[in-house]
Amino acid sequence: METLWFAIVALMIAAYVVLDGFDLGAGALHLWLAKTDAERKAVLASIGPVWDGNEVCLLAAGGTLFFAFPGLYASSFSGFYLPLMMVLWLLILRGIAIEFRNHIASPPWQAFWDTVFSGASMLLAIFFGAALGNVVRGVPLDADGSFFLPLWTNFSPGRDAGILDWYTVLVAVAALLFLAHHGSLWIALKTGGALEERARRAAARLWWGVLLAAIAVTLSSFGLQPHLAESFATRPWGYLFPALAAAGLLLMRFWKGRAAFGASCMLIAGMLASAAFGMYPYVLPSNADPAQSLTIQNTAASKYGLGVGLVWFIPGITLAAAYFIYTYRSFAGKIPQADAPRDNF
Repeated sequence: METLWFAIVALMIAAYVVLDGFDLGAGALHLWLAKTDAERKAVLASIGPVWDGNEVCLLAAGGTLFFAFPGLYASSFSGFYLPLMMVLWLLILRGIAIEFRNHIASPPWQAFWDTVFSGASMLLAIFFGAALGNVVRGVPLDADGSFFLPLWTNFSPGRDAGILDWYTVLVAVAALLFLAHHGSLWIALKTGGALEERARRAAARLWWGVLLAAIAVTLSSFGLQPHLAESFATRPWGYLFPALAAAGLLLMRFWKGRAAFGASCMLIAGMLASAAFGMYPYVLPSNADPAQSLTIQNTAASKYGLGVGLVWFIPGITLAAAYFIYTYRSFAGKIPQADAPRDNF
């Protein structure tokens, strides 16, 4: 039962990154791709009906984590208190920027909220990447499952590491590149004219950064966290996940439109699934003493509670999935956009 809930939590996190990832990426590129007010409105319109619904996956992932693995929830939310509060404020600022931008027809007002929207989107991608890097690298857990991390120390991923070191910064930059590329494909899919062309060119250029980041993160992760190699050596069928990511990486280079966006989803889902598979059964490893690591066994709720929760989770997630399918089908097609002169990116 613990393994099933581990897979469910991993699935919910992957769903959040795939769905909310494209509107975070669109926000990160908002100031650079959209040159006119009409184009910036088009970018916002491309995510308008779905961005807040996408964040439901984040709430669902947090709620599932709290229910299934309360020990992990208590340890991580106290140890990562500062960055979690920063993420909360960034989510609030991003939502406010989307809602407030068009309340006053003033260029300075709109420019300010465009900057807030783009900056918050970029920082969220970076923070989420750094969080993933901390989970893979490990934290200095004590016997009670508690830990404290300063923001940074010497930028070395050892026992005295902070939240930021060269590895977590690498993963953070990779996350920004992945989501910016994901967002550029979404903008190209939903818009037209010069904005679509600019988004396609941006996606073609960002692809090389995504390729280098994927290679760098993979090699450094296996070098830094020996449990990853052990997991894949013990269960070779897990290589299906990195194969899925590699296929997505190659296909989105040659495919266009909806197919390219689908390949980007494959890449992100495959990378996250590979990380989850490699870390299992750890949910938060200790980089000080592996024996004090948090696992699915020592952080999970009772088997009875997990069983009852599954009975309620299935109809709930089915309704949520039906809502998402209906919303995205209703939102299919391109966003109407006024004609604009073509220019160079």
